[in-house]
Amino acid sequence: MEGFLAKIVENKRAELAEDRIRLPLKEIKARIRDVELPRNFYASISSRSDDRPIQLIAEIKKRSPSKGLLIEDLKVDDLARRYEEAGASAISVLTEKRFFSGNPEYINIARGCTKIPVLRKDFLFEEYHIYESRYIGADAVLLITSVLELSALSDFILLSSELGMSSLVEIHDERELETALKAGAEIIGINNRDLMTFKIDMNTTLRVVKEIPRGKIIVSESGIESRRDVERLADAGVHAILVGESIVISKDVGEKIRELIAD
Repeated sequence: MEGFLAKIVENKRAELAEDRIRLPLKEIKARIRDVELPRNFYASISSRSDDRPIQLIAEIKKRSPSKGLLIEDLKVDDLARRYEEAGASAISVLTEKRFFSGNPEYINIARGCTKIPVLRKDFLFEEYHIYESRYIGADAVLLITSVLELSALSDFILLSSELGMSSLVEIHDERELETALKAGAEIIGINNRDLMTFKIDMNTTLRVVKEIPRGKIIVSESGIESRRDVERLADAGVHAILVGESIVISKDVGEKIRELIAD
């Protein structure tokens, strides 16, 4: 791990040290018992039909390290409602604070005003993060293969499942796919964005998807902007797309969502 990704993880380590003092893991485990049961993220994004050949995970994202501020006056509840009304199958919420201007509190806000599952999208690398995700109301977590060793990835997939959450395991190439499969990933996200350079290549999904065994749920992430992009991915066997920037910066998010996924 190097470059900008390493900088993000380094900052998360500093945050984690403070979080452990503010709210110890023992206390989080005790409080989880009072949290509402998770919604079924896997079922929401895996179904395919003639009316809906591909599902949408719509992302709440205030800032991008590569493009800067995307939405100045972010109203998480309003955006989440509009996502659901327009047909999103799930919502992804950026919770990383420093580089994406996210907040863990956004999970509860998005979940509280919708009925669809909410994915916590962040750079998670400790057991504490998994328990914390369940505590703040996440129905699923993003696990990034390039951030985690095989043993940790496997453990976190299992722990997430034990807590009732799904795991979206993110990969960027065939080598990381091999790691994800060894770890037991059932939902595999192919990120078209290189986390080192932030360059986007849609052909990443179209290439890697050919190597994924049948029975896995496939999500394409990043750089998806048009109906043509969606059609290409659906034809390639992708079950769901995760879209943030092209929706968030659109003048009408509902119209943009319908453009992407409406029959």
